This record gives sequence, C-alpha cells and structure tokens, in this order.
Amino acid sequence: MPIRLLSETTINQIAAGEVVERPASVVKELVENALDAGATRVEIATAGGGLGLVRVSDNGGGIPPTELPLAVSRHCTSKIETSASLDDIRTLGFRGEALPSIGAVARLSLRSRQPGAAEGAEILVEGGAVSGVMPAPANPGTVVEVRDLFFATPARLKFAKGERAESSAITDAVRRIAVAFPQVRFTLSGTDRQTLDFLPQAADENGQLARVAQALGAEFKENAVPLDAVREGVRLSGHVSIPSFNRANALQQYFFVNGRPVRDRQLASALRAAYADLLPRDRHPLAALFVSIDGRDVDVNVHPAKADVRFRDPGLVRGLLIGGVREALAQAGIRPATSGAQAMQQAFRPGGMSGGASNGLGAYRPQPASYSSPTYASSPAASPYRPLDLGMAESSQARFATAPAADVRAEAEVPAAAFTSPLGAARAQVHDNYIVAQTEDSLIIVDQHAAHERLVYEALKDGLDKHALPTQMLLLPEIVDLPEEDVDRLIAHADEFQRMGLSLARFGPGAVEVRETPSMLGEIDAARLVRDLADELADGEASSALRDQLHRVASTMACHGSVRSGRRLKPDEMNALLRQMEAVPGSGTCNHGRPTYIELKLHDIERLFGRR
Repeated sequence: MPIRLLSETTINQIAAGEVVERPASVVKELVENALDAGATRVEIATAGGGLGLVRVSDNGGGIPPTELPLAVSRHCTSKIETSASLDDIRTLGFRGEALPSIGAVARLSLRSRQPGAAEGAEILVEGGAVSGVMPAPANPGTVVEVRDLFFATPARLKFAKGERAESSAITDAVRRIAVAFPQVRFTLSGTDRQTLDFLPQAADENGQLARVAQALGAEFKENAVPLDAVREGVRLSGHVSIPSFNRANALQQYFFVNGRPVRDRQLASALRAAYADLLPRDRHPLAALFVSIDGRDVDVNVHPAKADVRFRDPGLVRGLLIGGVREALAQAGIRPATSGAQAMQQAFRPGGMSGGASNGLGAYRPQPASYSSPTYASSPAASPYRPLDLGMAESSQARFATAPAADVRAEAEVPAAAFTSPLGAARAQVHDNYIVAQTEDSLIIVDQHAAHERLVYEALKDGLDKHALPTQMLLLPEIVDLPEEDVDRLIAHADEFQRMGLSLARFGPGAVEVRETPSMLGEIDAARLVRDLADELADGEASSALRDQLHRVASTMACHGSVRSGRRLKPDEMNALLRQMEAVPGSGTCNHGRPTYIELKLHDIERLFGRR
C-alpha cells in the first residue's frame, strides 16, 4: 500500500481523538483559554451532558477579527513564541490544538470582541470546514459555542456515556479549575443540571479555603489542616483533611502544579504514603494541594490533554509532599472529625441513626423514603418511647450492678488545669472500655483499646526509625535470580536495607544473595520479598515498601500488646492515657483508621435537651 498524505480533515479528527475525549475535555480546554485571556468571570452552559451543547462565555481580552482564522487553525497559538518557550510554560494552554480539534468533530462558533472595539466578529467551523469571518454583535470577551459534539465521528459518539455521567464529569472539571483560581467567578448552568455558582474569593489563604470548601463541601473547612512547606525551591501549600475525616474513594483529592489541575499518579501515591499509618487502605483523605515549581523543572507537555506532568526530580516532590503533610498533621495536634459528633447526636435522638432525626426540641422529623423506618417489638416494654416503669427499678439496679463503671470522682480529685487540656480530665470509665472525659466546653468519649493501640504502635515505629533492627541469619543464604538492572538497583540501596534488617549481596551479574532478614518479620519468603522490593525500586518506592511491611508487623504487635477491652483502669491510668494521646501525633485514629475518641460540644448537648 503506497504512503500518502492524510487530508487536513482526517488529521484534525485524529488530533481530536487525543484532545477531545469527552464533553468534559471540551469544557476544560475552553475554560483554560478563557483564563489565559485574563477573564475574571467565566460562564459555562451545557445541554445533553455536553453532547448537545457546550457554551463558554468570558470577559477576557478577546480576539481581533483578523486572528479568528488562525484561532481555529492547528498549531497556532499566542502563548509561546519559540521552541525555547517550551522549557518554561506558564500558561494553561499552548498547543494550539483545542479549537481546531473541537471544530473537526462538532459544530463550533467563535464570537469575540476586544475591549474598546466598535463591534465583534464571528467565525464558524462545522466538521472541519471553516467559514469566513463575519461581523457579529458581542460583549467584550469571547463566546465559544459547541453543538452536536462528535456528529462528524459517529464511532466516537457510540462510546459516550449517559447524560448524567457526562454532566458529572463536566461538573468535576469545572470544580477543579475553580479551586485553582479562587479570584475568578465561575457559573455552571444548563438544562441538564442545577446551577453551580462559584463566587470570587479573596486572594489569601482564607479565600483559598473558602473556594476549596465550595468544591469539597462545608465539612471540609471544619476538618482541614493547612500546610505550607518549601524544599529546594519547590513550595507545597493547600489543605488536607484530618485522618478521621476521610472518604471511600480518592475523587476528592485535587492536585495543582503551577495552577494547572492535574491527575498525577506520583502525587496521589505520595499522599497515600503520607497517610499510610493513619488510614486503612480502603479509606482516602480529602486534599487540595498546590505545587509551585520552576517551569523549567516540570514538563507539562507529556500528554495531549495536559492532564499529566513530569518532574525533573520526582523524589524531591514526593519527599516534600510526604514530609509536608505529616508535619502539618503533627502540628495540628489531636482533633476529632466533626462527623463523629454529628453521628453521636443523631444516635441520641429518637429513632437513633436509622429512623429519623429530631430538631433538638423533641419534634420528630421523618427522613426521606430511602431510609428504612425502625421496627420495634410489639411489647410495650420493648418500646424505646415507653414511660419510666418504677416497678422495674430493682431489676434495673441488678442489671447495672453486673457491669459497674469506674468513677474517678469517687477516688481522687482532678486538678482544675486538667479540664483545659484538649482531651480534658477523665471522669468515669463505662463498660470497662470507654473513658468519659470532661473539658471546659465539651464531653469526650475515648475508646481505650484503640487509643492505647495507636500509642504502642507509634512507640514501636519510633524504635524502628531510630535504631538498626535486629536480624535473623538464614541457615543457608538464599540466591535470588533477577535481571541485571534490578540487581544494580538493589545493591545501590543495600546499606539502607541493612539498617532495616535485610542483608543483600551481589551474587554474580544476575542474582543477589540474601543472608539476613528482619527478626520481627518471622519466617518469610525471602525470594518473594526481594523480587517485590526490586519491582518497587523500579518505581522509586522500594525502601518505603520494606518499611511499610515492617510497620504492618508493628501494627499487629501493637494490637496484641495494647490495653484490652474490658480492663478496669484506675483514675491516674485514664488521665495518663489522655495526656499521652495529646502528645502523640496521629492518635486521633487507631492503626486500622477508626477514630479513638469522639467529642460532643456542650452547646450540642444543650441542643439535644432543648436548651437551645
């Protein structure tokens, strides 16, 4: 088959396949163009999940009529001048492919007017066919309207998801861009959605947090920890959630590099590592993190849709993120998630967590039909709303006598200063597992086993990090065959592995000899461990992989060595546990990610009893 030059239409459609994956890609590209034009207000309207209509209007600098044909031509842009400019890109768009790629697969109209110009101009593109420039009435700025997306490529249209899914993807794309530019007003509306309005915020940390809360929910603002760290010219700022405030997926993790929203695997992996000891593997923190780095040290030109980036020194950025997040969480001290107190209030209301909610004044408010109503036994004695039966007092006393509670007030006076501590002063122990403490303005309930488990685990980790681990020598050294490049990587880190109890030596060009393994791991498959470490090292995570495995062993040891449920504690033991929790970072959750305590503010208690 002879080699031939593809037609311009085919070339544009191939480019569109890379740039325009779905309607959300169109919205992202057009909004980025508006921001590069200096817009302070961007309005997005959609219909049919973006497949029927996407309209983006802005009040930016506009496009001169003579440049409209260039704007819809491939590889034409005002954002770079020479090839040297690719080494330091400071704009969101620069490829000059967005508008021609969209016009190749849809019906596109571009209307623009520069501030001060007498009138605007318009150009049309339909399936790659470009019209002439026409005068058109327009406000200062630019309006790009895209209709019938993928009409020119029916095969792509068949792979589009439903209207709801495409609308959701557009909403997520706008949210991520809105978080990156808090001073810009974004409005998202349409026949396929409820209007979403991001009002402009102040150019400071409070304004940034307010915009993040608009995207991640008001609860994030109450459960967020600020961070600001710098290392070797790279700055990391933003907010992360406290460990006890988490989600079942990572969709609410936003990363930005020099103001560009990205979905970077390295950054996500580093955030996961920062919370490794604080959350179980199936739970994820919420975050909005901003990386500011010299444009020459990051490549944003590695993906047609500019969704990925590549750092010149990925280890530096990873270390900064892990260290910065851990330091921020440590400085924040011990904090409970507000969701725990809300669940606790709900549990105290009539019907508990499953049937409905009270307004705090005794009136019962039914929940939506999606919640199942509680079912109770037909016996009046089993009803949670039965009146007090004084005749049952004797049996009730007998029942509670079988499980008495330790009362601190009966044994010792608590110093007044203890009530000013974050976790207050212990007042009682109930059910031989829960410590009830009192602060100046709240009630604290602590799970003694979960709390002590975290304390023991942190002590074991501290020992692992500060001292060389004891080793066990293998009776016969194990030889593990590996590719030569994997052997080189492992031997290069042999000293670090030795400190963690793993002794490796080169055994010819394509094998390593395992002589010792960490004692605390017990009997292990040394060959499998080494191969896993080699794979992890290829991704830059081998040393952390071995450390994580040791930490998992330490977590198991802590679970078995901590204060067990059902143990009666003395008053000084309870208060000592509270003080240790306050001193140890991360003690708000146990090794398995569960909260170690719940705080209920005094005004919330008063609301439960109708005092507020």
